[in-house]
Amino acid sequence: MQAPPVKDGPPINQEIRATRVLLIDQNGEKQGVMPLSAALEAAEEAGLDLVQIVGNAETPVCKILDYGKHRFQEQKKKAEARKRQKVVELKEIKLRPNIDTHDYEVKAKSMHRFFEEGDKVKVTLRFRGREMAHPELGMKLLNKVQADFDEVAKVEYAPRMEGRQMIMILAPR
Repeated sequence: MQAPPVKDGPPINQEIRATRVLLIDQNGEKQGVMPLSAALEAAEEAGLDLVQIVGNAETPVCKILDYGKHRFQEQKKKAEARKRQKVVELKEIKLRPNIDTHDYEVKAKSMHRFFEEGDKVKVTLRFRGREMAHPELGMKLLNKVQADFDEVAKVEYAPRMEGRQMIMILAPR
């Protein structure tokens, strides 16, 4: 046996449980405090619904409006807000301690593009074999990256060794 569907949203028409309500008509004008029955009659005369807007007040505020249209507009507002929302991604750039200048410039160009798009960049410096004997070279390179991008990005995660790699995360300013 299924349970009845749960209604979300404000109480409308007969679902309102107050005895007296502050009524706002379909034009947005206050009609004053009145009994619920009179407010329901006014809504029926207008051919619209009585919707409880504020329920936690001493006298609940109810408005006369087309509830179906009201819900549709609320859904459109939420969808528009979701569409405008920017999800920040974490892009990764992989470097080696003995990277050539041109290779570094190519990586730097793509990092600039990532920052312009509003994404964070994780710079991973990978050490292989005997390169592990000179972690100061890696630190020097990451400090250079930090200095080069100082005006467009801030360091979110300072350079740290994690196993055989050194990691730093930069976020756009």
